[in-house]
Amino acid sequence: MTSPKTVLLIGSAPDAVRAKNLCENSYEAIVAINNAWQIRSDWTHGIYPDDLADDRKPIANDGQVLVTSKDFVPANNVHGGIVYAGATMAFTAAYWALEQFKPDRMAFIGCDMIYEHAGGDHFYGQGSADPLRDDPTLQILEAKSNRLMSLAMRNQCACVNLSIKPQSRLTFPRVATGLEASLNFPVLDEAEIDRALDMEQQAGQYFPNGDYWNDTRPLNSRALRAVDEQWMKTVVTSA
Repeated sequence: MTSPKTVLLIGSAPDAVRAKNLCENSYEAIVAINNAWQIRSDWTHGIYPDDLADDRKPIANDGQVLVTSKDFVPANNVHGGIVYAGATMAFTAAYWALEQFKPDRMAFIGCDMIYEHAGGDHFYGQGSADPLRDDPTLQILEAKSNRLMSLAMRNQCACVNLSIKPQSRLTFPRVATGLEASLNFPVLDEAEIDRALDMEQQAGQYFPNGDYWNDTRPLNSRALRAVDEQWMKTVVTSA
């Protein structure tokens, strides 16, 4: 049996340091999000937003690739755009990886988006809860997780969560490494997924340059909330 092509995505939550102990040379790519490039030296891709402070941007060595908005905005647009994806880097990076690598699996660590101590210490210093900012694209993080899982599965890719934390905003199955021979997949309602995608089309919240906060058209928070609520209906059973 051919091993699944798995991409590891490392976030910046405090428990992301567990990624140090994951098997080397077992992943198709290791995508370090924001500050996560500091965790292990064998990352293949460092992805970060334009406003990341210069002293926190990844430093690439031979063979390592830096990924910026010119790369991840077009990739997100293939899957509906950053507004519907959820404008925080865990989701942004995931849609980019889905488009870039066409993987069989995407394994996430340090991306739970649960903040036990707001403003607490991280491996890189003081951090802020970006996914919890007041932003219409991030009203229901679990809905954005369901959306990613649904669209990934339609692209023959399973999303899994390597976290051992008791809580997570990610709705993906929990696994140890993402390299397991088999997985228990959640059951998704394809009709509800189609309804969610139709609602996105009708809402018209598409900003191809990704810079929705500087656009003259304000986001429709109510419409985005309704779309999120629809995505919450797409998972029939959890794994």
